[in-house]
Amino acid sequence: MRVITQLSTGGPEVLEIGEAPVPQPLPTEIRVRVAAAGVNPVDWKTRAGSGMAAVFGPPPFTVGWDVAGTVDAVGTGVTRFAVGDAAFGMPWFPRQAAAYAEYVTAPSRHFAHRPAGLSEVEAAGLPLAGLTAWQSLVDIAGIQPGQRVLIHAAAGGVGHLAVQIAKARGAYVIGTASRGKHDLLHDLGIDEAVDYRAEAFEKVIDPVDLVYDLIGGEVALRSLDVMKPDARLICLPSAAAADAMAAARERGLRATGMLVEPDGDGLEELTRLVDDRRLRVLVAETFPLERASHAHRAGEMGRTTGKLVLTT
Repeated sequence: MRVITQLSTGGPEVLEIGEAPVPQPLPTEIRVRVAAAGVNPVDWKTRAGSGMAAVFGPPPFTVGWDVAGTVDAVGTGVTRFAVGDAAFGMPWFPRQAAAYAEYVTAPSRHFAHRPAGLSEVEAAGLPLAGLTAWQSLVDIAGIQPGQRVLIHAAAGGVGHLAVQIAKARGAYVIGTASRGKHDLLHDLGIDEAVDYRAEAFEKVIDPVDLVYDLIGGEVALRSLDVMKPDARLICLPSAAAADAMAAARERGLRATGMLVEPDGDGLEELTRLVDDRRLRVLVAETFPLERASHAHRAGEMGRTTGKLVLTT
């Protein structure tokens, strides 16, 4: 099978097309013929030597976790899938899943049936970003109807899904994004959009119950100024979470980081939102598998609205 591999860490140019044996599913595993693979920030961070590179160990390795495609083999003990089923998932994270390839094997419960309302390309953009938002907002924060939620980078890969999940849970949602993305955010249901380039968000936003920070750094620290006394800050960039948590403790506030986990039940919850037409996946651009380096360059520019996806 074709696979994207790298012999060293570094810039996008280290990604190259190669060949590898087609994997065989073990008991309780399925094999998915990959039609599309999502591209996420953790992919290019790992490629460059940070991200999950320490988990992987030294190259060669293959990055990527988001997959969508068709089940073409099942191991013994699998009852949730049959050959021919449309599936999507985020297997093995943070271990190597090698999603930038034509086939992936993983435990069946790392996947869900692809909702009819999503194409394979759209489904490939959902698992990691969608589960990150779901586990943050629902599992960690326990978001409730009527709560005020501030989402930074609200039009990005995780952000645009977080906006929709928060709205589906009945929250009042405020998001920061550049002015050109405000119409899109309102189309997704956001209640307030703040242009972070034109005004200091902490000076124009009334206190909130939850801050979901997808940027980190000084944005996380400034967010403490808009939190209610019993509010929570969830800071996603792992490098920024420690500083934000320490600053929050000094002010008697709550802050936490998070790392997404494979979650078949969470994927089913996202599927239900898609089926109810309360969640859609925005795909900014697709690239053929052999142009994975171009997808990484596009992602690292930091201007993407929605998701980037590779197609096989």
